[in-house]
Amino acid sequence: QKPFKKVIDVSSGDPHRVDLQHVSFLRQVLAVCIYPQLLEDKCFPLDVKIRAQKLLEACDGASVGSYTASSGLRHVRQSIAEFITKRDGVPSYAQNIFISAGSQRIAVKLLASGEGNTRTGVLIPGPCPHMLYNVLEEAGVVLVPYQLTEERGWAVDLDNLHQALKAARGYCEPRAIYISNPGNPTGHVQDRKSIEEVIQFAAAERVLLLADEVYQDSVYGKDREFISYKKVLFEMDRELAETVQLISFHSLSSTCIRECGLRAGYMEVVNMDPEVIYYFDNSLCGDISTPVTGQLGLDLMVNPPQPGDPSYHTYMQETFFILATLSHNAQWVQELLNKLPGVRCQPALGGIYVFPRLHLPCGIKEQAKLLGLKADVLYCQKLLEEEGVLAGAGEHGEMTDSLYCMLYCFKKVDSCLWCSPADYASLFLITPW
Repeated sequence: QKPFKKVIDVSSGDPHRVDLQHVSFLRQVLAVCIYPQLLEDKCFPLDVKIRAQKLLEACDGASVGSYTASSGLRHVRQSIAEFITKRDGVPSYAQNIFISAGSQRIAVKLLASGEGNTRTGVLIPGPCPHMLYNVLEEAGVVLVPYQLTEERGWAVDLDNLHQALKAARGYCEPRAIYISNPGNPTGHVQDRKSIEEVIQFAAAERVLLLADEVYQDSVYGKDREFISYKKVLFEMDRELAETVQLISFHSLSSTCIRECGLRAGYMEVVNMDPEVIYYFDNSLCGDISTPVTGQLGLDLMVNPPQPGDPSYHTYMQETFFILATLSHNAQWVQELLNKLPGVRCQPALGGIYVFPRLHLPCGIKEQAKLLGLKADVLYCQKLLEEEGVLAGAGEHGEMTDSLYCMLYCFKKVDSCLWCSPADYASLFLITPW
């Protein structure tokens, strides 16, 4: 028997589950696309109807019920390319954009090869998104962890990268490095210098850059801005800009709109051999095309209402509220956590998580020793029984005298918080406190 009646799962980072208000423009356009008779309804703004009409024309049979090309609707891929070009000041092309409900899985599967000491290895940050473990293990590649430097705001440390790479070459073939920026679950935002260092590392070691940039529109740290890896790459040495291979990822579920249930994201491949791009297309053909409503949502994400459009004012109000909530919660939660005994938390500058470190009290260690349990496991058990918070301990990597844990605002008598078992959990920031 436990002192709660239901479980609230916040491990997936799904803000609509905790009552985030949807963005009206996106829902209105999708409503009209799903039920075109609404084009005659006077309650919708004119720009909503115009956009819905254009998106329907891009679908076969002018219907969201039709299949699309496996790599996505050409119209949407072009919209994404135009968004990237405007963002970075660097040309982007629709043929290098691939829409999928699982872009990272596809990219990693194409990398996987070899057996034993020749198996593909991927350098991954510690901490990293908890689902990344599953993606890599499912693809059959070797996880090569490199540690982020907590004391420097979870900075990428070149020495740690080189050490991880050197050690890995004894048991696998490292072929890619995974970067999360803004950081998931750490909330850090890389500056230009750090990005340049990672690019130079990738060039020198001839590894593919996998840039997870899904929280790019959720940056709220003072004097911080999101800079894409592609933009920095093309502003560096020309030889680097023409040779470093990069795949960047963005997602409808992680943008300010946060429409997780529409299941759509995209990847852009840069400096990739045309024959490899051919295999991207082939891999996508093995799956049914990404849900059309999700693809249309991507179009609305990268091409929102513009100044002068009837929906612009409402759209700006709604998205500003979401970002303001994130910013407020990030500061409030960090201050709260740092007041708790034994807890230390770096400030979050972007994304939807913070990542507190909890130093376990000596009493727990002694009690765990008597019971024949690991200290972090015992602490998690007590946290569940006394406070209704379930945090996983130590599945990946050794946990010594500290524990990364997930905290959340909830009524402990009524509910239990569940997060995925990993060597950390994170604090979900999107809910107004």
